[in-house]
Amino acid sequence: MKKTVLFILPILLAACDNCPHIQGRWIAPVDGMENITQGFQLHKNGTAESINMATLVYKTWTQPDCDTLVMTGDSIGNGQTITFTETYNISMPDKNTLILKTENGYSQTYKREQM
Repeated sequence: MKKTVLFILPILLAACDNCPHIQGRWIAPVDGMENITQGFQLHKNGTAESINMATLVYKTWTQPDCDTLVMTGDSIGNGQTITFTETYNISMPDKNTLILKTENGYSQTYKREQM
């Protein structure tokens, strides 16, 4: 049994290395106001936060597999708060570009903000 676990562990770790590295700050121009950006920050500990979005408050993120990002948070507006969980398909043409696509076909492209 120990030999099996020791054999499988390096394979699993190697598979994780092939996943896109999405931790960090991601921003995109606001439609119609290209000089203003908004987005989110994905922290190493699994928490998330919104950037320049007062009504969309991201709280957590997970990457259950290499192609999927799941984010949770609160949508605040009109005197009510709605908790949400959104699942995105991940595409990264390069290490500084993140394209998130929902099941209904909505797509948004973000750029990694260098700090």
